[in-house]
Amino acid sequence: MLFEKILVPLDGSEHSMRALEKAVQIAKQIDGKVTLIHVYLVSQSAITPMQVSRYVQAIRKQGEIVLAEGEKRANAEGVQVEKLLLMGHAVEEILKTARKGNFNLVVIGARGISKIKELLMGSVSDGVTKHAPCPVLVVR
Repeated sequence: MLFEKILVPLDGSEHSMRALEKAVQIAKQIDGKVTLIHVYLVSQSAITPMQVSRYVQAIRKQGEIVLAEGEKRANAEGVQVEKLLLMGHAVEEILKTARKGNFNLVVIGARGISKIKELLMGSVSDGVTKHAPCPVLVVR
């Protein structure tokens, strides 16, 4: 099976950047296409609409930075990418994107940026691995 369409969730962590490197290696070998995805969640704990607006702008901007860095790294290796910046629960959005986009492979980092968040919510890589509609490569 060729992995022509590869989905790579990025959160800016070292593990997610290593996953990107592996996905780029695979894509280069088979002339595959890489799509980077970053999912952010808006907390309901903000008090005023202005604070919510600033918070959303800040976390979207951080997501744009993460995706831009991933794009820069892939382009340096001659691999073009698409970028998706989505709001929602990371596991749900990654799985929905993998299904709708008919991806052949998801390449994801073993650990994300927040170990505490993983303990509270469950690991994103674990959730994606258990429910993905295609093979998942977990990179340490």
